[in-house]
Amino acid sequence: MEQRRLGRTELMVSVLGYGCGAIGGLMVRGEATEQERAIGRALDLGVTYFDTAFAYGDGVSETNLGRALKTLGANPTIGTKVRIYDDARGEIAGGIAASLEGSLKRLGRDSVDLFQLHNPITQHGRPPSFTDAEILEQAVPALQRLRDAGKLRNYGITGIGDAAALRNVLDQGCFATAQVPYNLLNPSAAAPAIPGVPDLGQIIDHAAARDVGVIGIRVLAGGALSGSDARHPIAAREVSPIASGASYAADVATARRFLPLVEEGHVGDLVEAALRFAIGPEDISLVLVGTATEAEFEHAAAAIAKGRLSAACLERIAALRV
Repeated sequence: MEQRRLGRTELMVSVLGYGCGAIGGLMVRGEATEQERAIGRALDLGVTYFDTAFAYGDGVSETNLGRALKTLGANPTIGTKVRIYDDARGEIAGGIAASLEGSLKRLGRDSVDLFQLHNPITQHGRPPSFTDAEILEQAVPALQRLRDAGKLRNYGITGIGDAAALRNVLDQGCFATAQVPYNLLNPSAAAPAIPGVPDLGQIIDHAAARDVGVIGIRVLAGGALSGSDARHPIAAREVSPIASGASYAADVATARRFLPLVEEGHVGDLVEAALRFAIGPEDISLVLVGTATEAEFEHAAAAIAKGRLSAACLERIAALRV
């Protein structure tokens, strides 16, 4: 599998990362044997980056990932995240430190390769978001202390919130990575805005210009870019859109507008179209995909292996947006 440089982290990561979140559900609600088999297969396919967070099942995802990797005797690159909840807003530094200690214990590690803030960053700072000033003045010093202590190698943000606040945070040169929503429904993080969807302010370009490693998230819009509203039994029952349409049903309907790509032979299915589109920008280091089954991830890896979409396919996509 293609490996790409993750900004200034000095890490090389697989262009497809394994998402251990609650939407796909395998690493939160699946059976241990299925989890270990899926993780093992991902490793066999060349996946070197695994993404988790305390928020995924209140630590269940981290626990299951740590157990599976120990069983398999594997030591890939791992990223986890901290989400500061309302009861810890008055003590940001303490909340970050406590969250990391818990994550390390569940993962069975002394340190983590990447630790990311999972709260939106906005100019108003209303919960669950924080202002750029709060992040820079309170979160960054705490993260740097943890790095100095050897608890983490790199730290980053989730690039959701106000573009101006996110740009200011990235401009200070503290954060090494940014997770950014980017998909067929809304590519405005790396392109001009599209009417009817939130404008992500080309934040990918801004990050990459500062050598911030970009991790593409929501590349399947929570599953909507399959073009089907059917959900696997262990997948999340409901999915709230992030930086896309007004509802999951609206996202599915918009995704179906791209079915001519399949009918005309550009791609095998909409999932393939979405994944190959997501890895298109050179400024994206990797994309994360969470699944409910090993077979779903196998399908994603096969799509990624075909590489970026052709120029003709991209032209057709532009025409279908009109």
